Amino acid sequence: MQSHDLKLFNTLTRQKEKFEPLSPPHVGMYVCGPTVYGDAHLGHARAAVSFDVVFRYLSFLGYKVRYVRNITDVGHLEADSDDGEDKIAKKAKLEQLEPMEVAQHYAESYHRDMELLNTLTPSIEPRATGHIPEQIQLVKDILREGLAYEVNGSVYFDVLAYNEKTKYGRLSGRVIEELVSGSRELDGQSEKRNALDFALWKKAAPEHLMKWPSPWSLGFPGWHLECTAMSSKYLGHHFDIHGGGMDLMFPHHECEIAQGNACNHQDPAKYWLHNNMITINGQKMGKSLGNFITLQQLFNGDHAVLEQAYSPMTIRYFILTAHYRSTLDFSNQALQAAQKGYKKLINGFRISGMLKYTEDPGSAMDEKQADQVKKSVRAAYAAMDDDFNTAQAIGHLFNLLKKINSIYTGQLSPSVLGREVFDQMITTFRSFVTEILGLLEEKVDAQEPLLEMLLTLYQEAKTERDYRRVDEIRANLKTLGIIVKDMKNKIDWAYEE
Repeated sequence: MQSHDLKLFNTLTRQKEKFEPLSPPHVGMYVCGPTVYGDAHLGHARAAVSFDVVFRYLSFLGYKVRYVRNITDVGHLEADSDDGEDKIAKKAKLEQLEPMEVAQHYAESYHRDMELLNTLTPSIEPRATGHIPEQIQLVKDILREGLAYEVNGSVYFDVLAYNEKTKYGRLSGRVIEELVSGSRELDGQSEKRNALDFALWKKAAPEHLMKWPSPWSLGFPGWHLECTAMSSKYLGHHFDIHGGGMDLMFPHHECEIAQGNACNHQDPAKYWLHNNMITINGQKMGKSLGNFITLQQLFNGDHAVLEQAYSPMTIRYFILTAHYRSTLDFSNQALQAAQKGYKKLINGFRISGMLKYTEDPGSAMDEKQADQVKKSVRAAYAAMDDDFNTAQAIGHLFNLLKKINSIYTGQLSPSVLGREVFDQMITTFRSFVTEILGLLEEKVDAQEPLLEMLLTLYQEAKTERDYRRVDEIRANLKTLGIIVKDMKNKIDWAYEE
C-alpha cells in the first residue's frame, strides 16, 4: 500500500483528520443513494461523482474498500417529513403503475446515467424494501432501550429522551433547546409527543400502496431507518466513512446517528463526509424547487436554459473542477470551459501514451526542468491527500501537460528530464486522468482507421499542393470535433478544444 498522509474533513468534528481506518487495509464506506421516483439530475451526479473519486482514490492507495450505496424505494415521504404521500407511491398513482415498476424504471435510468458518467459500481447496492425485517428488528431494539414509543400502530423515536443520554445535534451543530423552541407547536392531532420526534414505523392508511405486517401495524418504515439497517448489516455497527449530500446532514444523518447510538451504543461512522450542492442562479438545484436539469437533458441539450448539449465526461470534469465541499454554480459558460478543459486533458492523455523515452546526446539533463516535474507530481498527490481536492489536482496535471506537449511537439527532449522523472511524469498523468479522476476518452464517430486514412489523404494533398482538398479535409474533420495538427516531422490530430 502506498504511503500517503491522507486527511479527511470530518463533518462530525468540524476539522480535518488523518485517515486511520478501523481495520486496515479494509475500509467500509456507506453513501446515501437516490430515491428512485424521477430521472437523475445534476445534483445526483455531483454526489455520485464525488464519492466515486473517494472510492477510486482509496482503492488506488491500496485499501480494500467495501462501498455500499443504497437505493431508497419506500418510506421517503413528501417534504422529507413523517406525513404525506410516499414519493414513489405518488408517482405510481399518477402513472397508473405499481410502485415497484416506478422504482425499477428509475433505478435502471439512474444506473444508465451513472455508467455514462463512468462511476464505478458500488460493492453492494441494497434496497430499502429488501430489508424490512432488519428495520423491524431495529425498531424493537430502540423500543427496548426506552427511546421510542408506539401510538396507534406507529412508532416514533423520542428525541428528548435520547438527548438526556446522548447529545442530539452533534453532526449538524444544532442545539436541542433552539430546535425545541423553534419547532412548531403540535396541533393536538399529531401522535408525536414532541415535534422533533421522527417516525421509525408508520401505520399505513387503507389507500397506502406500500405496506408490510409488523408487531405494531400494517405499515412501512420511516425514511431514516433504512440506512441504519443496511449500513450496520453490511459494514457493522461502527464503520469508517459515511457520505452523502450536505442537504442530508439534518435531519437524515442526524437521525441515523441517534438510531445507531440508541440500539448499538456507538456512532455509526468514524468519518462523516458531505458534498455541497449545485446551484443555479445562486439557488440550490433540486426536484422540490423545480429548477433541476436532468442528466439526459444535459447530454442531449433539451432544456430551455442550455445553449448546447454537454457530454457525460464534460459533466464529470465540471464536477471535479470544484472541491466537493464547495458550492458549484451551474452556467453554460462554466460547462463550456469544462468542455475545453476536459478535451485538453484527454488530448494530453492520448499523446502521453505515444511518447517514448529517448536519449538525446545533444540535450543534457536539466535539474530545474526535472524539479518542476517532480514538484507537480508531488503537488497532485498532496492535493488528493488533502481531503480529495480534485480542483487543485487538476491544476497540477495541467503543469505536467505543458511538459508533455513540449516533448510531443519536439520543443523539449525527454532526456532533459531523465528517464526516471520522465516515466514518473507519464505514469502520474495517466493514472490521475483515468484511475483517480475517472475520465474516459469519448470517441468521435469516426474511428482511428478512418482518421488515419483521412490524414494520409491530407498529407498527399499537401505534397501535391492541392490546397482546396487540404481545406476540404480539414473542414470535414472539424465537423467531427477533430482538428489536424501540422507538425515539423509529422501530421497528427487532436480533439477540438
